[in-house]
Amino acid sequence: MSEPTGTNEPAEQAGPSADGRHVRVVLVDDHRMFRTGVQAEIGRTEQTGVEVVGEAADVDQAVTVITATRPEVVLLDVHLPGGGGVEVLRRCAPLTADAERPVRFLALSVSDAAEDVIGVIRGGARGYVTKTITGTDLVDSIFRVQEGDAVFSPRLAGFVLDAFASTDAPPVDEDLDRLTQREREVLRLIARGYAYKEIARQLFISVKTVESHVSAVLRKLQLSNRHELTRWATARRLV
Repeated sequence: MSEPTGTNEPAEQAGPSADGRHVRVVLVDDHRMFRTGVQAEIGRTEQTGVEVVGEAADVDQAVTVITATRPEVVLLDVHLPGGGGVEVLRRCAPLTADAERPVRFLALSVSDAAEDVIGVIRGGARGYVTKTITGTDLVDSIFRVQEGDAVFSPRLAGFVLDAFASTDAPPVDEDLDRLTQREREVLRLIARGYAYKEIARQLFISVKTVESHVSAVLRKLQLSNRHELTRWATARRLV
């Protein structure tokens, strides 16, 4: 059974490391002892610049803590109660897509199975490292992900290259290309059944702005209503 968790008070005064770097991190793993060990290893803010601002042990807790704290990086286990790391990525997709304050995910798992690696990368994670990684390398990986780099344990990168190389490049979709990034985010959430108020809350915009984006999407795609929009998005596997 997963234990209740939440945001943490840092053991030391939060601040940059000696070289001026600073990153806010949430730990998502269903093993309490592992989370405690990782925090002890990397969460010494003054030495590493890593501030652990929250923990979670299952999918629902993860979404709640990530949404509340808006960290720069989430260390995400692949296998979690409630749907796994892929479900966390799906539900946090609007935060990942935020151009101004993106939340980036780094998978940290005992598993080195190709299907686990490919699953979370397709879900939106920026990298995947195994739990054999050293504390120093993990801190370095966290900062690289914060900066937008893709980070993998050495042999795992091959899985990703092989997976994407074996898939034909998707054809250019001229209709989809007409939409802005924000319009695409609204489109996906509408297609998933979210109400306007829920979309506004997820994307940190007003309901009126959501309505404007929906109107623009319908106009650009020459659709009449959200039901047609949902069918359109489903047919293109955008949901």
